[in-house]
Amino acid sequence: MSDNELQKIIEQISIEQFGKLFSHNARFNARLRTTGGRYKLGSHDIEVNPLVLELHGLSEMIGVIKHELCHYHLHIEGKGYQHRDEDFKNLLKSTSSPRYCKALAERNKKKSATIHYKCKVCGLDYMRRRKMDVRKYKCGKCAGSIQEMTINS
Repeated sequence: MSDNELQKIIEQISIEQFGKLFSHNARFNARLRTTGGRYKLGSHDIEVNPLVLELHGLSEMIGVIKHELCHYHLHIEGKGYQHRDEDFKNLLKSTSSPRYCKALAERNKKKSATIHYKCKVCGLDYMRRRKMDVRKYKCGKCAGSIQEMTINS
């Protein structure tokens, strides 16, 4: 989807859901990381994260657009446009706009692979995330030599 198509969708949603014109610019912004969209107070532009469309589809993107349009129209009218304001909460409810966007990035990083080491003498197992020099370290139980077994991912 191009920025021009996004602009047309936002203008259409603004008229259908809010009964008001959206007369500023709309664009995709791939640099947004944790948020689905952004309303810029200074320029009155709306930016949408393209990951919303890619990961969650058009319906979620429309929800983000409606949310940002709530900020836009309330700010233009001089009413409470922030998340904590009652005007904003009421407009979200009346337009069936979501308060939050679905998660865009995996919050928990994938755990790194574990490396299995074993003592050659007593058989004690060691699980490590970082490689260790088996020539340098000895078993803590019997002082035997250690060998690398496998890497589990």
